Amino acid sequence: MTATEIAFLGLVLFFALLVYLKVPAMVMGMLDQRSQSIAKELHEARRLREEAEKLLADYQAKRAAAEAEAKAIVDTAKEQAALVAEETRANMIAAMQRREKQAEDRIAAAGSKASDEVRAAAADAAIAAAERMLRERMNDSAQAALVQEGAADLKRKFG
Repeated sequence: MTATEIAFLGLVLFFALLVYLKVPAMVMGMLDQRSQSIAKELHEARRLREEAEKLLADYQAKRAAAEAEAKAIVDTAKEQAALVAEETRANMIAAMQRREKQAEDRIAAAGSKASDEVRAAAADAAIAAAERMLRERMNDSAQAALVQEGAADLKRKFG
């Protein structure tokens, strides 16, 4: 027997020993277990991915809702600010009109009072002038004539 034949025979015995000891079945079983564990890991990874996608979709929906709510709040605040500004403007205009009316009333009252004071001063001046004129023109004969005329008027009215 040659060395090649011995080597071939050793190789055949080695493979026969492997088959006898069920090494290929063990290797196949280990490969099957490894395959099953990889399949389980892939299934778990798919489940986790789907769960993550669902969470992402939920958070995106919540973010969109929060953005819409924030926009609505900002819009409402702008509208309220515009209403408050308009109301304030209207109140200021009304207050200015009231103050203007009060000022006009005060001016009219001051004008009326000044006019009354001028009339009173004119009347006082006229009375003083008339009194002075009467004193200058009245003499004893004019006074006697006035007394007689007054007495005559009384007789006509009561007599």
